[in-house]
Amino acid sequence: MGFFRWHSVAGIQRITGMWCLLFCLMSSGSVQAEGLDYESRTIRLAMSQEPPDLNAITSTDSVSGMILGHVMEGLLRYDAEGNLVGGVAERWQLRDDGATFWLRKDARWSDGSRVTAQDFVFSWQQAVTPSVASEYASILFPITNAQAVNEGRMDPSQLGVRALDDHTLEVSLHQPCPYFLGLTAFRTLFPVKESFYTARGSRYGADAEDLLYNGPFTLSKWVHGASVSMSKNPHYWNRDNIWLNLIDIPYITEDANARMNLYRDHKVAIASDLNSESLEGALRERMQIKTFLDGAIFYIEFNQRADRVTRNRHLRKAIQQVFNTDDLVYKVMGSPGSYPTYTLFPRWMKGEKDFFVREHPAQKPELNMEKARRYLDKAKQELGVETLPPITLLADDSPGGQKTAEYLQTMLGQALGLEIRVDMQIFKQRLAKMGTGEFDLVVSGWGPDYDDLLTYADLFASHNMNNRGRYASEEYDHWVEVAQRSLDVSERVHAFDQLQRIIFEDAVIVPLYERGRVYVNHPRLKGVSRRALGGDPNFNFAYIEPPADS
Repeated sequence: MGFFRWHSVAGIQRITGMWCLLFCLMSSGSVQAEGLDYESRTIRLAMSQEPPDLNAITSTDSVSGMILGHVMEGLLRYDAEGNLVGGVAERWQLRDDGATFWLRKDARWSDGSRVTAQDFVFSWQQAVTPSVASEYASILFPITNAQAVNEGRMDPSQLGVRALDDHTLEVSLHQPCPYFLGLTAFRTLFPVKESFYTARGSRYGADAEDLLYNGPFTLSKWVHGASVSMSKNPHYWNRDNIWLNLIDIPYITEDANARMNLYRDHKVAIASDLNSESLEGALRERMQIKTFLDGAIFYIEFNQRADRVTRNRHLRKAIQQVFNTDDLVYKVMGSPGSYPTYTLFPRWMKGEKDFFVREHPAQKPELNMEKARRYLDKAKQELGVETLPPITLLADDSPGGQKTAEYLQTMLGQALGLEIRVDMQIFKQRLAKMGTGEFDLVVSGWGPDYDDLLTYADLFASHNMNNRGRYASEEYDHWVEVAQRSLDVSERVHAFDQLQRIIFEDAVIVPLYERGRVYVNHPRLKGVSRRALGGDPNFNFAYIEPPADS
């Protein structure tokens, strides 16, 4: 799902001792809330931040992804159980050399006009056009000529996708792509109506009126920095199965305690991303605590551009050798339980016969200070310096981001004598600085865009613009290519294991943790999808139970 915000609750709960006892004693509790209204079919929520980019062609972050997952729809979509089902496409056929999609004739835009195959052709051509600079362009590279178009060697009109008629889309693949159907549910492959896009120009996606919607909801209000509202789309083809009329988000605050207080005061129906303090309060009040893995892996990424000291492998290895992810998660983050990780791949993704991380355990750093200092000495020799210059650490200004940055600053100073200068930025600005390479180290997170290990593995391919540190390795690119083209499960899993090895040996990143989410949900609000794929949280299938006295 692209780049994530930091949160102070770092991973899914590991419940032991007192926490287990408290969870066992919890009851569902009772809350009478203004955060939902059965008669008007309205729910009210709080977000940590407003969406930075609602242009699906260029959007990369999870906050925007959550909104887009409600107001837009691709050829395929995820149902309430997380299965791929028909979206704009009512049927399809995937072949080794391509795919054909037959579109619903009742799929419409929010202005009442039909969604056509040409709307997909235009959107996908825009995504690979070099001047558009979509950081997700590489996700379309399985399509014939996509990479050549993106590299400026072919015209966008030569992309291997065409509208046979208004309701038939033909896609040509230059090699087999077993995960292609999953790509069609991802935001970069959503349709865009060319006439509207052209008329809005640079304003496209900037405000509620600057978007045309084909999803279950429309963005009915957007007061920047203050509130967002999504209303049921009367033109949506499946509108009869959408229960909610309004998703109102009148509060935008990064403070987890403030969100918890809004829930406690019956102003919102959900309080997400509880920190240790708000979680303890919820437990005392015997609220029903819910958890789930959201798919995000957090890590330190190194800038490997030529003008950065972090291009030096021995410096990266020195940092890798002294970092202890267990200390960060259990002692620093302060969550009641979490999952440290030593790999880019999450524990719930399948390998050949079992979960990948069980089949292929990641190599762990030795936490050897003497070895780390030898790496550091070698780095200074290769860089031709006696003392390393100050190193810039880019991080979110969220509570979790601040706490982690302070820990890294102190730890690297004490262990290696490095001067770490923390550059704390709001989420949107942190993304911008990552894109322009204004960092030495950056604390970042990545979640899945589709249900395949490749959604993580190709992040550090040299052609991937989401590779913000610009790591480049012919060997890495080779194994990504193997995973992209192969239909053999064993061969693909072996490729992912090789990529995991390279990430460790080259210290491409230092994995931090695999995140879970801890939240409370009004007991009468049902059908909310908390998930790793398709945007989180998702209310397309949500409904409110009637009050007991009705």
